Amino acid sequence: MRAIRTLLCGAAAVLAISTVPGAAKDKKEPSAASKAASEFNKDPYPSTYRPYPGQPVLITGATIYDGKGGRIDRGALLLRDGKVAAVGASAAGFDVPGDALRIDAAGKFVTPGIIDIHSHLGDYPSPAVEAHSDGNEMTDPTTPNVWAEHSVWPQDPGFSRALANGGVTALQILPGSGNLMGGRGVTLKNVPSRTVQGMKFPAAPYSLKMACGENPKRVYGAKGRMPSTRMGNFAVNRETWIKAQEYRRKRDEGKLETRDLKMETLAGVLDGEILIQNHCYRADEMALVLDMAKEAGYKVTTFHHAVESYKIADLLRANDVCSAVWADWWGFKMEAYDAIPENAGILYKTGACVVIHSDDENGIQRLNQEAAKAQGDARRLGIDIPDAEVIRWLTSNPAKAMGIEAQTGSLEAGKMGDVVLWNGDPLSVYSRPEKVWVDGALLFDANDRKRRPVSDFELGQPGEGDVK
Repeated sequence: MRAIRTLLCGAAAVLAISTVPGAAKDKKEPSAASKAASEFNKDPYPSTYRPYPGQPVLITGATIYDGKGGRIDRGALLLRDGKVAAVGASAAGFDVPGDALRIDAAGKFVTPGIIDIHSHLGDYPSPAVEAHSDGNEMTDPTTPNVWAEHSVWPQDPGFSRALANGGVTALQILPGSGNLMGGRGVTLKNVPSRTVQGMKFPAAPYSLKMACGENPKRVYGAKGRMPSTRMGNFAVNRETWIKAQEYRRKRDEGKLETRDLKMETLAGVLDGEILIQNHCYRADEMALVLDMAKEAGYKVTTFHHAVESYKIADLLRANDVCSAVWADWWGFKMEAYDAIPENAGILYKTGACVVIHSDDENGIQRLNQEAAKAQGDARRLGIDIPDAEVIRWLTSNPAKAMGIEAQTGSLEAGKMGDVVLWNGDPLSVYSRPEKVWVDGALLFDANDRKRRPVSDFELGQPGEGDVK
């Protein structure tokens, strides 16, 4: 009996101790480095972007492509308070403010703003001189610690050209492809600003630019260091991901002693906060990268260039990986020799995600024509793709692959008022943007000399700007 009372008293004592606040607190507070590393993927350089002021706009009579595969003939679109307020077969039932600008767009076309998932504007600005070459930190094969936004020059004339000639309202600026891990990419709204923070797309996730194949092995093999082969590429990548896993574990346990900017970016990828945009040409390498991603514990969002995606279209569809491709770039290096102009069409027919990208300061002005070329090549192969689906390749698909689909990329009520009014069929070589709105603000109007934005760096240059 005495033994039982002793046990009960002991248990009560333990219970009493355990209920005293802090009595059983053995876990140490996370280190300062662990706290800082945990917060670092939450943008330390937040967007200061504020939409330009606009007015309500009602567009009627246009052929509307909604960016999600839908088409409305002689439809109506209302922009209000910077957002898409309504879209439909007519304006009946729309709550149109009395001060709305009314546009009769009969015979014209409306699309969401065009989105370029792969651009180097600002990091390789015009004029293309050595002093402006800021997109590739080719001093180490893995540089996830560098950020493309820290090189963006907002005065690059390419931004205003992309808006006026291509209807581009959002774009992702990526580091170059000389490194296995080139650094963080940033998504911008295509608006004039004195600072890159004033262009940054609100709440857009960061991306990590990676590259496989010829570029990294050529760059570093030429320097007499690893990697110099494709197997070297994968070895360096795998070793780096192992370090990132260990860093993330220590961070989560609160045991980091010092911060590491490289590892913080990679831990953000492993957390799912930072998206992977992977430069890769050959199908066999893309398949290997998917295996490596599963081993390391991350997801590939998009393969860029991806000229051999058609060979593994089913694999890409199964892994929900987009292919950001050109229409017909071919043969400029060995890993581009199996490129075919039907690539996008085959991907589409297989049910995989297709994105048309530029990677070029001129190509970004003609993404609609690139998409039309890919559509035509598919048709000659017997794959008929509706125009409304082709527009998806330039709007909602890149938005999805950039993590901004909930905000833009399609004409749906509540989404950003990023809209292009084309003077003709956007898939015709003869058509151009007539008006472009960003967040409901009219930033370009081909019929208004005061609405033709140009960089102040190009004023007065022959053929550039409006200097009359």
